[in-house]
Amino acid sequence: MELRQLNSLIALAENGFSVSRAAQKLHLVQPAVSQHLKQLEQELGTRLFRRNGKRLTGLTESGERVLHYARNIITDTSNILAVGQEHVSEEKGVLRIGTTHTQARYVLPPIVRHFSEAYPAVELQMLEGTPRELVDMAKENKVDFAICTEALGEHPALLAIPCNRWNRCLIAPKAHPVLAQKRVTLKALCRYPIITYVAGFTGRDHLTETFGKEDLNPHVVLSATDTDVIKTYVREGMGIGIIADLAYEREKDTDLAMRDLSHLFPWEVTKIGYRRDKYLRTYQQRFIDFFQEISGRMGQAAG
Repeated sequence: MELRQLNSLIALAENGFSVSRAAQKLHLVQPAVSQHLKQLEQELGTRLFRRNGKRLTGLTESGERVLHYARNIITDTSNILAVGQEHVSEEKGVLRIGTTHTQARYVLPPIVRHFSEAYPAVELQMLEGTPRELVDMAKENKVDFAICTEALGEHPALLAIPCNRWNRCLIAPKAHPVLAQKRVTLKALCRYPIITYVAGFTGRDHLTETFGKEDLNPHVVLSATDTDVIKTYVREGMGIGIIADLAYEREKDTDLAMRDLSHLFPWEVTKIGYRRDKYLRTYQQRFIDFFQEISGRMGQAAG
């Protein structure tokens, strides 16, 4: 059994069981990947793949188990290489970050700037996705760190470190009647069309639960994954916005008024997660330190 066979198996599973796409991902020719898969199945002496004619359509029960262990082996191999690289060149490497748009746009910039100043020889790669996608990316070692609010603490294979607290705020054009109230209530919010995040993003589920506990049904006219999109449609007059307080920029959003809503909704916690069995290089641990320190200060300022 060889690592290249296991890599081909993993690439196949992650690319819809298309041998051609797996080969493209691995920068190999298609016959080479087919040969790796055939050799692996023959060496193990059991069927790993479900087939429709000559086409691979999925994994057998044995195939699923082999895939699980293959991913662990590849992770352990990466850890061994990381140990060697740490001693050869402590301050060089690649750091892969998976995160949501809100974190990438509003939280990470000062953290990335400080990190890049401290480790100029480390290449940063940033991927965006849904919280569930980010969990899968971290679990499958496609990213070194996943950063989001939802989902990270739910998977036993991942270690999730709390980094900062945040809550929500109301944004609206300055002349909007909702702003006449000194202290906004849930009932007042329900009088107007609302623009906020989609389910599963940036605390939307807790927001919905909060209204539900009071038997209130907010009129959500538009939901988005992107805070900038929410702001755009608030400016268009479609409704009032409920966004993460960290995403309101006082110097840039001067045409929008903001009201704190932390008295209405539960506080959320952003986490940074990675595989429990992952070997952290020095610069990776320093990124976590930067994230906790700087984002924590940002959360305190917003609160």
